[in-house]
Amino acid sequence: MAEMDNRIAARMPRSRDRILTTHVGSLPRTPAVADLLVRKEQGEAYDPAEFDRTIAAAVSDVVQRQVATGLDIVSDGEMSKIGYATYVQDRLSGFGGHTDRKPALDLRDYPELRKKLALIMGPQSFRRASCIGPIAVKDRELLKTDLANFRAAVGKAGVKHAFLTAASPGVISAFQPNQYYPTHEAYVEAIADAMREEYEAIVAAGFILQIDCPDLAMARHTGFQDLSEPEFLARAEHQVEALNHALANVPAEAVRMHICWGNYEGPHDFDIELKRVLSIVLRAKPQAISFEAANPRHEHEWIVWRDAKLTQDKLLIPGVIDTSTNFVEHPELVAQRIERFAGIVGREQVIAGSDCGFGTFVGYGKLDPEVSYKKLAAMVQGAALASSRLWK
Repeated sequence: MAEMDNRIAARMPRSRDRILTTHVGSLPRTPAVADLLVRKEQGEAYDPAEFDRTIAAAVSDVVQRQVATGLDIVSDGEMSKIGYATYVQDRLSGFGGHTDRKPALDLRDYPELRKKLALIMGPQSFRRASCIGPIAVKDRELLKTDLANFRAAVGKAGVKHAFLTAASPGVISAFQPNQYYPTHEAYVEAIADAMREEYEAIVAAGFILQIDCPDLAMARHTGFQDLSEPEFLARAEHQVEALNHALANVPAEAVRMHICWGNYEGPHDFDIELKRVLSIVLRAKPQAISFEAANPRHEHEWIVWRDAKLTQDKLLIPGVIDTSTNFVEHPELVAQRIERFAGIVGREQVIAGSDCGFGTFVGYGKLDPEVSYKKLAAMVQGAALASSRLWK
């Protein structure tokens, strides 16, 4: 890949005269897009030309809809991806086989709840592979197509700020367990070396890069649930080191990271507390941090951010709408959540966001697509209300 141009346009914007709005990345996919992605994922016959046309049109449409909703920083909705953490199986070598998934710790003792959630959330159609060989880039065309589709869509819509998501080395390892490398650390470092190219390409194309890092929180009760808490924290520290290595050539101000505990509706009483992981999160290179701050299990943790020693360059993207419920938040509640964080770091350092994605895996999730956009519209309204008070 060509050497990066550090004069790129991709930079995290700041709220100069109003609170800006964004979301975590994934958005509801149409039935046509979902059908093609599932057929491709499961090895069924599909028309590649039809696939390319459908995805390109979906990216254009989803960008236009975000603009119409009033969002300031938009994504491609992850239209081409079966899931935010497993799409890499098509781009990197070394993955194969099938891995049975353990229930999340908070759901482990509730078999009837798991059955109900499966009926409500829908099937999980993505492959659960393992690492069975050397990790390396095997397909560069998929990323090139994503970049071209998004470039065309934002150009058509006249978008000023746009971001693309990419899986962190740690979350890739959490979803695709290691059966090849001698240690987990060696596995994560190999992933980081391979993903470095994707990270750099997104920023070099002029887009903000969002690194998805649920491995620093959610994985404690999912993929890494067999570790003790000290072992998990040590693993999280190493995964941040590997991420920083992969971002060596990417300016911090061109990157944001997302941490979460999972956007499924469950007890979440095994979620690791933010105060246990925040110091590790803050060692990561990205300038901006997107995090859950609206759901009942984590909204109270705004005080952890209040008490943290944040550097002046850090931008916060608190989730001010929940993505696990069809409740549409009142704009006044959204405004209050925004103002809470503006009181901690200053109004210029806050961007309103969502707790998690609206379509993290194709066909999986309880939110109605139209309600999802209604929630985003409520966030835009709440941001305007907060702005009227913060800049009065």
